[in-house]
Amino acid sequence: MRIADRYELEELPLGKGGMGAVHRGHDSHLDRTVAVKLLGLPGGPDDELASRFIREARILARLEHPGAPVLYDFGTHERRLYQVMQFIDGITVRDLLDEYGPLPVPWATAIAAQAVAVLAAAHELAIYHRDLKPTNLMLCPDGSVKVLDFGLAALREADVAEFTRAGQTLGTPAYMAPEQIKRGAVRARSDLYSLGCVLHEMLTGEQLFTGPTAYAVFEKQVKQPPPEVTGAPAELAGLLAALLAKDPADRPADACVVFHALQPFAVELPMLPGFLAPPEVPSPGRMYASVLGRTGARLDCLPDGAGA
Repeated sequence: MRIADRYELEELPLGKGGMGAVHRGHDSHLDRTVAVKLLGLPGGPDDELASRFIREARILARLEHPGAPVLYDFGTHERRLYQVMQFIDGITVRDLLDEYGPLPVPWATAIAAQAVAVLAAAHELAIYHRDLKPTNLMLCPDGSVKVLDFGLAALREADVAEFTRAGQTLGTPAYMAPEQIKRGAVRARSDLYSLGCVLHEMLTGEQLFTGPTAYAVFEKQVKQPPPEVTGAPAELAGLLAALLAKDPADRPADACVVFHALQPFAVELPMLPGFLAPPEVPSPGRMYASVLGRTGARLDCLPDGAGA
């Protein structure tokens, strides 16, 4: 398929989701590989899905961070909306866990720290991801992490009512904060709860809460205390318990606080054979980041109360 007279798409999609499919493509104008996300099927997309798709594109256009994919283009082809994005070469954390099992503490915390850095940038713009989960985190060969799929992201409190139908709760039950389940309310600390669910899963290899139905999982998310992670350092276990607090007020103040708390554990990362490029392969991204980290610039946190 060729769209916009420049993007040649591979026939089989890289993946499918609630809003459509993502295809690998080639931009003939700029001679580069891209990822093209197509909304739904021809014949007039659902109004709400179209609104969410457009909103996702606007969010990606605003969110400038190396841990988020770059949006290159947006348009319509034969009545189907499409986004053209940076092609990310890597493996999702879901696939990583399926193949590797529980991750070493340094890697689990390094992935979580990179994800929460992206959340810090998003929250500063009053953008709340609302669907953070292992399939939306991608580990690249150089060890960097990308946060994907802002299709359910909320730009402000009013968005929740606008994009939630009667009887429908947007999100993935195994990673949803209690307040998101009970009231549809999503704020920065709701994303931190989701991050806690992902971190717990990376450390244990098991989803935090499971059940035969979505409602069974909802019930556990709202009422059941999270199980302790055996073998984790006490400070990390304490951070995890705080992230998974049922009351948002009991969670860390904001994403920057979580980032700093994760730093002591994300050290001396072992190799993940088969998932990362060998150490002898140069990584311009790591080279750049290592120098940036020595500039002495203070890592500012959000103003008091901004992430409540």
